Amino acid sequence: MSEEFEIRNKVAESGLVNFDLSTLVPKGIRKGIDLKDFLFQEIILKEKDFREKVDTINTDEYKDAYIYIYNSVDTIVPLWAYFVLTAKLTDVAKKIVFGNREDLEVILMHNAIQTYDFEDMRGKRVLVKGCSDKEIPENAYIELVEQLKPIVKSLMFGEACSNVPIVKN
Repeated sequence: MSEEFEIRNKVAESGLVNFDLSTLVPKGIRKGIDLKDFLFQEIILKEKDFREKVDTINTDEYKDAYIYIYNSVDTIVPLWAYFVLTAKLTDVAKKIVFGNREDLEVILMHNAIQTYDFEDMRGKRVLVKGCSDKEIPENAYIELVEQLKPIVKSLMFGEACSNVPIVKN
């Protein structure tokens, strides 16, 4: 084949670093715990009943899980109740948060971005992949830009054939 008909991968030759944020999504089971299930008649927290129900939790069900604790009923729950429930599960769970599933994902991605070493992207042209088969919280993209803007030569979003320039340093 002559050189004039040579097939070249210009994207590969460009020195562009492709980064897929979904690679930072922590793997593992997500489980929610609704505090209403620990309340007397789903409306009142009685300390003795609450502690008894917490004691009956099978911690094996939560081993290595990411747990979010929420309350689906309009009841005031004292803060110590979260302490008791968290103390029961903290030795087996990977992470426990208060809030819904989305809150959990935001916190997990925050931790992943804050602990990831982006040093290999320093001074490079970085393209953050735009599509993913995993749900990525919008906040993760904001935090990613905060981390990358000071260190990259340029930052783009999308796909190599169709991207949006974000930053040029």
